[in-house]
Amino acid sequence: MAHSEKAAVPPDRNVGPLPTPVNRSPRSRWLILVLLMALCFISHFNRASMASAGDERLMKQFNIKPEAMGWVYSAFLIVYTICMLPGGLFIDRFGPRAALMLMGFGTALFCATTGAVSWGFVGAGHVWLTLLVVRSLMGLFTTPLHPGCARAASNWFPKHQRVLANGLITGAALLAYAVVHPVFGALIDLVDWQKAFFVAGACTALLTLLWAVFATDYPWEREKSDSRRSLMACVAGETKQSPAAAGAHPTNSEGSLGSMLRSRNIILLTLSYAAVGYFQYLFFYWMHYYFDHILHMGKTESRFYAGLPTLAMAVAMPLGGWITDFAEETLGHQRGRTLVPRVSMLASAALLLLGISATTTFWIVLWLTLSLGALGLCEGAFWTTAVEAGGARGGTAAAVMNTGGNGIGFLAPIVTPWVSAKLGWTWGISLGALFALLGAACWWWIVPSPLAKDED
Repeated sequence: MAHSEKAAVPPDRNVGPLPTPVNRSPRSRWLILVLLMALCFISHFNRASMASAGDERLMKQFNIKPEAMGWVYSAFLIVYTICMLPGGLFIDRFGPRAALMLMGFGTALFCATTGAVSWGFVGAGHVWLTLLVVRSLMGLFTTPLHPGCARAASNWFPKHQRVLANGLITGAALLAYAVVHPVFGALIDLVDWQKAFFVAGACTALLTLLWAVFATDYPWEREKSDSRRSLMACVAGETKQSPAAAGAHPTNSEGSLGSMLRSRNIILLTLSYAAVGYFQYLFFYWMHYYFDHILHMGKTESRFYAGLPTLAMAVAMPLGGWITDFAEETLGHQRGRTLVPRVSMLASAALLLLGISATTTFWIVLWLTLSLGALGLCEGAFWTTAVEAGGARGGTAAAVMNTGGNGIGFLAPIVTPWVSAKLGWTWGISLGALFALLGAACWWWIVPSPLAKDED
C-alpha cells in the first residue's frame, strides 16, 4: 500500500467514506445509526400520515373527491423525485449532518403547517390547493433523506457493517408504513387531525434537534477532547493512508459530475433500483385492492393481509444487510456484495408468480408476503454500493439511484390497473415479476468499487 508523502490535512466534506479510525467509539457509531433510523422512520411516518388523515377526516370534512386527494398524495412524491439530484449535490457539498438537519426541520415545519390549512387565514374553498402546495414543499425538503442517511452510514461504519446499517435504516422506513394508520388514526381520534399534525411536527423537530446536537459528518469530528495533533494523527499521521486507502476512489472523486452520471455502475444501479421501486409501489398501492375487490377476502381481512408484506420487507431489510456483510467476508467483496441482490430479486419474482397462481387464501398471502420480504433483502446493498460508486459524490450517486427508483416506481399505480383492465389482474400483478427479473440481471454487470481494509 502506497504511503502519502504530502502534509496531512483533515478531509473535507467531498472526500469519500473514511476508514474506521483506531479510536472510534462503537457506542457513538450505533448512536448515529439509531438517530438515522429514527429520522427515516419519522419522515416516512409524516409522509404516509397524509393518507390516514385524508381517509379519516379531510375528504369528508372539505368534500374533497378521492381523485383530487390523490393529487395531494402525488404532489409530495413528484417534487421529491424531481428534486432528488439537487438534494444529493447538497449532501456532497455541505455533508449529511447539515442536509439531514435541513430535511428534519423543514419537514417538521410543513408537517405542522398541514394541520393549519383549515385556519381562518385559509378559506375552506382553498384547502385542497393549500394542501397541494404544503405537501409539495414538504417533498422538496425530504429529498436529502435516503441519500444523506446512506452517506452518513458509509462515513461512520466499517465496510463489513455498512450494508447492515443501510438495511436497518431502510427497514425503519417500512416499519413506519406498517404502523402509521393505527398510530396516527388513534392520534386523530384523541386530538383531531389538526393537532395530530402539530404533534407529529413537534416530534420531528425534537428528533432533528437531537441529531444536530449529537451527529457529525465523520467519526473523527467527535473527538472533541483530543488535541489537534491527536486528531491529525488519527486521520493521516498514524494510519498513513493514501486517499485511495481511505476509501476515496480517486477516479470517481476527482471526475466531473457528468463522468459520474455516465458510470456503468451508477446506470445499472439506477435501472435495477427502478425495478425495485416498481415492485414496491405495486404492493403499496394495489395489494389491498387486489385482496379486497378482486379476491374478495373481506374488508377487515384485506387490511390485515395487505400489511403483512410490508412488515416482512421491514424485517428483511436489516436481515439482508447482515447476510450481505457475511457474504462479503466469506466470498469476497465483489461476489458477496452482488450475491444477495441477484438471488433475492429472482426469488421475489418467483414468489410473486406463486402467489397469483395459488387458489387458497393462506398460500396466496404467504407467497406474496414472502415475495416482498425477499425483495427487501437487497435494499442495503443498493444504498451502500451507490455511495461507494460515487466516491466523493456519494450523496449525488445515491440520489440518482433513488430518482430512478421513484421515477419508474410511479408507473406501477398507473400501469397495473391499465394492464389489468385489458388482460386481467393476474397479468397486471405478474408484470412486477418481469421488472424483478430485469433488475436482478443488472447485478451481473455491476462491479462494486474496491475497498481498503478498515482499521478498528
